[in-house]
Amino acid sequence: MEKVIKLRKGLDIKIEGSPDSSLDAPTVSYTRYALKPAAFYGMHPKLSVQPQQRVLAGEPLFFDKNHPEIVLTSPVSGVVEEIVYGPRRVIEEIRITADEKPQYKDFGVLEQKDFTAEKVREKLLQAGLWAFIRQRPFDLPADPAGTPRDIFVSAFDTAPLAPDLDMVVRGQEEYFQAGIDALAKLAGKKVHLGVHHLKTASKAYLECKNAEIHSFEGPHPCGNVGIQIHHVAPINKGDTVWYVHPQDVVIMGRLFMKGVYDATKVVAVAGSEVLKTGYHKVIAGLNVSYLLKDNLKLGTDVRVVSGNILTGTQIQADGYLGPYDHLVSVIPEGKRFRFMGWMTPGLNTYSYSRTFFSWLFPNRRYRMDTNLNGGERAFVLTGQFEKVLPMDIYPMQLLKACIAQDIENMEALGIYEVSPEDFALCEFIDASKIEIQKIVREGLEFIHKEVQ
Repeated sequence: MEKVIKLRKGLDIKIEGSPDSSLDAPTVSYTRYALKPAAFYGMHPKLSVQPQQRVLAGEPLFFDKNHPEIVLTSPVSGVVEEIVYGPRRVIEEIRITADEKPQYKDFGVLEQKDFTAEKVREKLLQAGLWAFIRQRPFDLPADPAGTPRDIFVSAFDTAPLAPDLDMVVRGQEEYFQAGIDALAKLAGKKVHLGVHHLKTASKAYLECKNAEIHSFEGPHPCGNVGIQIHHVAPINKGDTVWYVHPQDVVIMGRLFMKGVYDATKVVAVAGSEVLKTGYHKVIAGLNVSYLLKDNLKLGTDVRVVSGNILTGTQIQADGYLGPYDHLVSVIPEGKRFRFMGWMTPGLNTYSYSRTFFSWLFPNRRYRMDTNLNGGERAFVLTGQFEKVLPMDIYPMQLLKACIAQDIENMEALGIYEVSPEDFALCEFIDASKIEIQKIVREGLEFIHKEVQ
């Protein structure tokens, strides 16, 4: 009988606007795209292009100063329209006006019988796909010179409004298998593939070769790859584990089988303020205005998020999709005040702590906004974080060690196992209104500098 890892800690946030099962392919040519160097944490980008320069899909846009072999390439062919700089001349976006018909740089086909770790690594570096392999500890792009203890892929997502990852591999099964075969060569062993015991239905996952399949069941963050790593093969000091999103595995498979960087992906559009939710087949880095035009409820001030509402990045309604993101979430801005605040019955207001009587209706879905319902307060021990974080660590003590930059305690309390997304629910339920994910990110950056 199949062993199922059942997690009881966590929280499924029931929010209106989950994506329906429809899939739309573009009927018009999308022309506005951008690559966001700042999304690749730990990289120090140096430009390879200039404004008005023509590029093919797969040609380099920038590389990492510390690891020049790691390049990021254009997802489309066209003209580099603009390079957007932020404070201190940080490169925020490289915007491209795409050709109507994409033209690809040819990297050559690599057949499975010719797979070796060296050839796979070289091909991924050339095509600009290496940065989509991330590593723990430190939650950074993987070191090309390193060898992982394991490689993990999570085939389901439990975040609020998350897309069904079965949609990602529908019709792409052959490419997904090719990507898994290549990753297995890099690891020198089978890839760990996490599936949901009840929800995962795609044969691409359930019958995947060169993969050790692990079945999970439980509330969010059960779908987080970090949680799966913790319960299958925890990370100790000195270990390095790589992980890849299934969508990027498909793109890698296309590279080996077609010889081109085809960045086509399936993106979900969801949220209570979206008129028609669903899935769209687009190219990475798309301007989200194509997906939201005439598709938002009128009369509401909204927040558009590239990614899910717990860990995503706020963008404008004409902003660009992040390189690691596969979801566009739209919820109301929280610029209204509730009459009498917490003293109202709140039958239509979600509350984790049962402040309102809405807890009497556990299956109700809510139209949540961005209101913090209060300001920053003392950061005190409540015992609530342990209820939503299914890891054998002490979250509050780890966070305080990060704030104090106490390396010894950070290591003892599990800093090498975590990433900011693992603490997203802690931030959501935190009565202190502290930016917990920011604390974890800064803690990881600090210890990375100190121990390297």
